[in-house]
Amino acid sequence: MLKPISTPIIRYLEQQGIDHQLLHHQSAAISIEDAARQRGIHPSQMVKCLLLRDMSNRLALACVPGDRSVDPKLVRKILDWRRMTCVDRSQVEALTGYTIGTVTPLCLSLSLPIIFDYSLMQRTLVTISSGSAYAGIALALNDLVKLCQPQFADIVRD
Repeated sequence: MLKPISTPIIRYLEQQGIDHQLLHHQSAAISIEDAARQRGIHPSQMVKCLLLRDMSNRLALACVPGDRSVDPKLVRKILDWRRMTCVDRSQVEALTGYTIGTVTPLCLSLSLPIIFDYSLMQRTLVTISSGSAYAGIALALNDLVKLCQPQFADIVRD
C-alpha cells in the first residue's frame, strides 16, 4: 500500500481549488525518464525545471518539456542578462526549497523570473513534481500558468 504524501505543493493546489491528480511512484525517481516511466507517461508531458544563475548572481527558473534541454544562452537573451549557467547541484535546495529532481515553478522559496518554453503549450495536461521524489502531479497547463505567471519564450536547445 502506498503511504499518503503531503507536500507544500499539494496543499497549495488544494487551497487554490486546482484540479490535480497525484501520481505515485513505486520508488524514488532517479531521473526524468524514471519518473515518466513510473507515472505511465512520456517525458514530454513533464515540466522540467532548471535553475540558472547569471554573472551578476541573478537567478531564473527555465522550464521545458522533460525530453528537451534548456539553452542558457536563449534564457540570457530573453532576460537581457550576462552569461548564464546552471546553479551548482549543492545550492539548489538552499535556493529553491526543493532537492534536485523535485524543483517546480510553484511554492518556490524565492522570487525569480520563470520562463516556460513555448513547446509546453502543445499540452493541455502536464505533470510536475509534487516536491517529493515519490510522486508527481498531473494538472492542466492553464492552471499551472495561472499560478506561476511565467514568461513564454523559445528556450529549448536545438
